[in-house]
Amino acid sequence: MDGMDMGDNSSSMPLNDTGVDFSNMTQAMDFLGEILNDTEFQVTGNAFARYFWYGVVVVIGIAAGFNIIQKTTLRMRVRAAVAKSPYPAKPSNMFTKSVATVTSIFREASYMQITPTRQAFWVKVPPLGTISLLVAYLGFVLALEFTNNDVLGAQHYTALGLRAAWLAIAQVPLLILLAGKNNLIGFVTGVSYERLNVLHRWVSRMLLLLATLHLGYQNYGWNQYGLMQMEWSTDTCPPTGIAAYAILLWINLSTLAPLRNLSYEFFVVQHLLTFFGFIIAIMIHLPSTALYSRVYIYIPIVLFFLDRVVRTSRYAYNNTSPGHATLTALDGGVTKIRVPVKRVKKWRPGAHVLLSIPRLGAGQSHPATIASIPSSHNGDLVFVLKRHKGFTNRLMKSANSSAASLLLQTKQEADTPQHTHIALIDGPYGGSQADFAAFDSVCLIAGSIGVTFTLALLLDLAHRAPSQRLPIRRLEFVWIVKSTSWTSWVSDELSSAFKDLQAAGIEAAIKVFVTCDDAFTESSNTARKSGCQCDISLGPCCCVTPVDAAKADAIRSKSETSTTGVTSNEKSGAADITSLSSSSPSTGAPCCSNQGRNLSSIAVFRSGRPPIYELLQQLLDQAQGETGVATCGPLSLNATVRNAVAKISDERAVHKGTGNQGLYLHAEGFCW
Repeated sequence: MDGMDMGDNSSSMPLNDTGVDFSNMTQAMDFLGEILNDTEFQVTGNAFARYFWYGVVVVIGIAAGFNIIQKTTLRMRVRAAVAKSPYPAKPSNMFTKSVATVTSIFREASYMQITPTRQAFWVKVPPLGTISLLVAYLGFVLALEFTNNDVLGAQHYTALGLRAAWLAIAQVPLLILLAGKNNLIGFVTGVSYERLNVLHRWVSRMLLLLATLHLGYQNYGWNQYGLMQMEWSTDTCPPTGIAAYAILLWINLSTLAPLRNLSYEFFVVQHLLTFFGFIIAIMIHLPSTALYSRVYIYIPIVLFFLDRVVRTSRYAYNNTSPGHATLTALDGGVTKIRVPVKRVKKWRPGAHVLLSIPRLGAGQSHPATIASIPSSHNGDLVFVLKRHKGFTNRLMKSANSSAASLLLQTKQEADTPQHTHIALIDGPYGGSQADFAAFDSVCLIAGSIGVTFTLALLLDLAHRAPSQRLPIRRLEFVWIVKSTSWTSWVSDELSSAFKDLQAAGIEAAIKVFVTCDDAFTESSNTARKSGCQCDISLGPCCCVTPVDAAKADAIRSKSETSTTGVTSNEKSGAADITSLSSSSPSTGAPCCSNQGRNLSSIAVFRSGRPPIYELLQQLLDQAQGETGVATCGPLSLNATVRNAVAKISDERAVHKGTGNQGLYLHAEGFCW
């Protein structure tokens, strides 16, 4: 926006350098002043900045409309189930069928996710829907930049640069709207803040692109006439502009995963400080003749502090009487945390909080999915966190220390309460997924610690089913773990939920897929007999290639101790671990040992990775209404599920006159 303080240019003829003697300082300064004259460009720039926001409002309005329609549809299904409709999760009239058709087309185009098999730990390709939205966003902004902006003469690059400046400053309110944990966009669209974060980062990158165009066009236009040095030495706009640009560049670089993951707490602090530095630099950079453009700065400042006031108020309320966390160390480097809370009484299944335990990390908050629901665990918040570096590592050490001290207690000391830590709660947030009780069939897929999300959904369904007639008729719970001992994390919760669902007449199945059990590494003979296809000489064995279904069935037929809940004609492409272990010789280690025995009466244990596509196909073959799929795990698992859902939806031509019912998918990731 350099040079917005110049006077009016009443000439309608294109500006050119005819007759200008650039060796004459006075003539050169006068010509530079004419190049910088932006009286008309201010008007058009401001107009196109408004056009940008008109487009943003339209997109948000469309998303809000679909959100309202979806929630209304799900509520109507629950009511239909209560009214004993035979197919409550199936579209029943022209309007709902039309909505289902449009929705299925959109889902097929947006669910796909292309992920390289070998990628850098910080390279993550978004789903096709997100990519499409970002491409449309880029195209829209570039169209606004170049539409009706081909000014002839010496002001050509001034016009392009100033249009980019107006569009850049128009991005700032959107940047803040997408960053707040209590934001209006998330409220009206039903999308939680952490899922909007990817858009927040790309808006920042768009702001950087527009700032780069502004800087480049302006300087190139001046340099064409040898006036760049004069402008930089006589005007305050270029130095203040380059300062704001440098800060913006650092903000974008520091958000890249390699830098962000070095120390997340440091990243948050410096991110806030540099953002305020950017705002101050922009306010100084804007010329006095364009003060009305500062509305795009004042609005985000108000939005930022409004979010902070709401968040701080809730944080203070939650922690006026803080809970005391009990830590339990579990197999697999996991800590189970239970926090009795007095203030936090309501949250959606799958929600998360920012958990802080000052004794183990002053000033640090860690995102943690709530593995419980308000009606379970006496209303306590339950978390299961995997040990990594930093806060979670200290959690594990503290839990191990408490366990060791308990083992040393005498009988008289055993009645002493277990050592606890004060826990501070910020939240809850998230839980933006659809109500899975409103689907005919449900498949919950979790990888490792992702079970905290799917478990909460399962507990919610199990709690509601006995007291209310729901559309859901069938549920499959799929969990991928490296070792059967990991099932001890939530075995009690799974057993209780399974029994409640069965008592309510809902067909439920729990399938645990074990990919790398320690028992596989004990002897090559055991590994061969158990069907694990791996080379132990290469190191710890991860059984990722499952035994074919024919061999699994042959082994299962010889065993009289097969796990209950497995149908005789089930073909999943993976070996039944419980059956295999029963046929293993007593002298060798069983395929996956009996560490999963707490779930042996209700769950099917299998070796290898799950055949996601086949599992979903089998579930859909029996569906009499829309099917809901939820997945939470590493990027590779989520991408596999996404692609399977998109492929099945396309192959079955759901809601396109074939009679096949639709598929809804909600994917949660580990990434932050």
